[in-house]
Amino acid sequence: MPFGGGNKCGCCQKTVYFAEEVQCEGKSWHKSCFLCMVCKKNLDSTTVAVHVDEIYCKSCYGKKYGPKGYGFGGGAGTLSMDTGEGLGIKPEAQAPHRPTNNPNNSKFAQKPGGSDLCPRCGKTVYAAEKVIGGGNSWHKGCFRCAKCGKGLESTTLADRDGEIYCKGCYAKSFGPKGFGFGQGAGALAHSQ
Repeated sequence: MPFGGGNKCGCCQKTVYFAEEVQCEGKSWHKSCFLCMVCKKNLDSTTVAVHVDEIYCKSCYGKKYGPKGYGFGGGAGTLSMDTGEGLGIKPEAQAPHRPTNNPNNSKFAQKPGGSDLCPRCGKTVYAAEKVIGGGNSWHKGCFRCAKCGKGLESTTLADRDGEIYCKGCYAKSFGPKGFGFGQGAGALAHSQ
């Protein structure tokens, strides 16, 4: 223990007294300094992840130092918009979003030879990349809102006329209109 009453905090480098001390990896921290370095959430012994002299919550640690690539999402239903440019990875050019313009909504007209066709891109959907929603089989990459392009899950979509939408775009496009159905609680829209 250095002269001055206590160890130095791993964050602010000020003296840490016994009543406010949290220890981690042989270092002392103030309770108020024991925060994730990215999202600033309070940490404890079950939620802390250490990298060299930095402390993170397990979620931020996984995003920063965990495995990257296909199949390593942050959990069920997460969508990462990180292209990896900060790590020197060249992003792939993504195909532009195209809403479905399939005039034949019959499921049977879309299954030549017993295989499913994606309503968005018209290509065959194989079992490894198949997502079912709105009564059709979709590629994981095509399973997006027809209006805004947001990635969907089978539990968060709304479908209409063979097309799929996020709940927000569906409500804006097909929900009730008129007085009392504004943008939010108590909102009154005024247009000139």
